Amino acid sequence: MAISLKIEAPSCQPHADPDDAKLRSTWPQRAWTLAGSTAILSSLITCLRLVGSVTDLLAVAMAAFTAYSLADLTTGVYHWLIDNYGSEATPVLGVQVANFLDHHRHPSTIARLDPCNNLHVLAGVVAVALPAAGAAARAFACTFAACVVLSVQFHAWAHERPSRLPPGVEFLQAAGVLVSRSQHAWHHRPPYNTNYCTVSGMWIGVLDRYGVFQALEKVIYQGTGVKPRSWGGLDGTCRRS
Repeated sequence: MAISLKIEAPSCQPHADPDDAKLRSTWPQRAWTLAGSTAILSSLITCLRLVGSVTDLLAVAMAAFTAYSLADLTTGVYHWLIDNYGSEATPVLGVQVANFLDHHRHPSTIARLDPCNNLHVLAGVVAVALPAAGAAARAFACTFAACVVLSVQFHAWAHERPSRLPPGVEFLQAAGVLVSRSQHAWHHRPPYNTNYCTVSGMWIGVLDRYGVFQALEKVIYQGTGVKPRSWGGLDGTCRRS
C-alpha cells in the first residue's frame, strides 16, 4: 500500500489558543490511564514478592535498567518514524502522525495538556497487554511499560518552563534521568532530524553521532522512493519551543 506524504505547508499566522476543553482530560481518558497505572503497579508489586535472593534482586535491577534503556531507544525510533513517514490517512497510526505534525507546528501546546489526556492511549495498551511472568521478566515488562507510557509526559516536561515543573523533575532532567528541555530543544530546530528519544535521551548521542536514522532514511528511499519529511523540513518552522 502506497503511503501518502502530502502535508500542508506550515502557516506563519499566529496560532490561536486551542479550546481549553480539548486540553482537559475526559473520564474515559482518566479511566484508561488509571487502568494502565494499576497494571504496572500490580506487576511491580508481584515482581517484588517473587524476589527471593540477592541474585534475584540483581536480576530484577538489571532487567529494569535494560528496560529503561530500551524504552528510550524505542521512543526515539517511533518518534523518528512518525515524524517522517505516513499521513493522517495512514491506517492505525494516522492520528499519531497528525498529532506529531501538529506538535511541530505548535510545540508548546503539549505542556498544557492534562496528564491523562496525554497518557491514556499508551496506558490503555499497557492495561491490556502487560504480561504475567517471573520476577526479572516482570521487572523488565513493568519498567518498559511505565517508561514508554510516561515518555509522553517526559516529552511534555521537556517543553515546560522550569518554574512550572513538578518538584524534583528539573533535578532528574539535569541528572540525565529524564530528557531535558535544552536537550530536546535541538529536535525543534532545522533540519528537525536529531534528538528523537523522549525518556532519558541516553541513546541520542549514539543514534545521532553515527547517523543511524539518516542511514535508514537512505535505505528506505532507495528501496521505495519515499523521502522522509525531514529532508524537506518538518512543519515546525514558524514556532519553536
